[in-house]
Amino acid sequence: MFRYDPHLQFTSKPDKPDAVLAMKMQELIGGQFGEMTVMMQYLFQGFNCRMPGKYKDMIMDIGTEEIGHVEMLSTMVARLLEGAPAETTEKAVAANPVLGAIIGGMNPQHAIIGGGGALPFNSQGIPWQAGYIVASGNLLADFRSNVSAEAQSRLQTSRIYGMTDDPGVKAMLQFNLARDTFHQQQWLLGIQNLIDDGLSDSPLEDSRSAEEDKVHDHTFWSFRTEPSRAAEGRWASGPALVGDQQIQYLPEPAALTDDDGLLPPPDPELFATYDGDQGPGAPGTAGGAAATGAKTVAGKIKDALT
Repeated sequence: MFRYDPHLQFTSKPDKPDAVLAMKMQELIGGQFGEMTVMMQYLFQGFNCRMPGKYKDMIMDIGTEEIGHVEMLSTMVARLLEGAPAETTEKAVAANPVLGAIIGGMNPQHAIIGGGGALPFNSQGIPWQAGYIVASGNLLADFRSNVSAEAQSRLQTSRIYGMTDDPGVKAMLQFNLARDTFHQQQWLLGIQNLIDDGLSDSPLEDSRSAEEDKVHDHTFWSFRTEPSRAAEGRWASGPALVGDQQIQYLPEPAALTDDDGLLPPPDPELFATYDGDQGPGAPGTAGGAAATGAKTVAGKIKDALT
């Protein structure tokens, strides 16, 4: 259950309207690494967390805070749009160069769709999408994604901070920078806590590690035709972060298979360009699918009997 407090987490008052800055700040709302993304990412991670207690509570706390950040930024955008023209004519623009500059840089969707308010879009007017979020159910993998999301969000906030001289906007962005700084620490400390609590025995995602190819889990492959300076990095030598292997640097790795990746003949009903070299393709009809399925089942029965 959520409750709503009408007070913002921090003041969101620009000193003056600025429709162009409002367009830029939409990236911090509905961009790939905007507040809508981290809000939905953390909330779904929290909803899906299987362990009542400190981890679920922490995730839900930060997810709920991010709801407030979306409101703060939306409020700022609406205030930056105060007095922005909802309609203009060529004559008006020609008579007023300042008005022309505003129109030229303003996102018209703020007027046409949002009625002078913020939108769940990025700075180019592209709608936010749920495909931006990561919520896998594996807290170690999710926390690593969260660190990256906060870092990217903070970087974009920092860049927009340098694009304005408005004291009111800068004050709010200073607060946002600070929260993103701590949130990065929060997820990194969460990763350490998972390891300390025995919920992960590695700083890496290592599910089915006993089944992985142990020859190739500590090799750096370089595909550069000329000598690569990648060999100078820590990732190319020294002990691996997990296990007791030493990292191996392979300057000219060879293919490990004679599989040439040749594709099967195409379904003739799909009209792919094909010279018939490999014989006729199987039609992808329902009957063909059923026949293929029956053949597979028959093969399994035969294998079981033999």
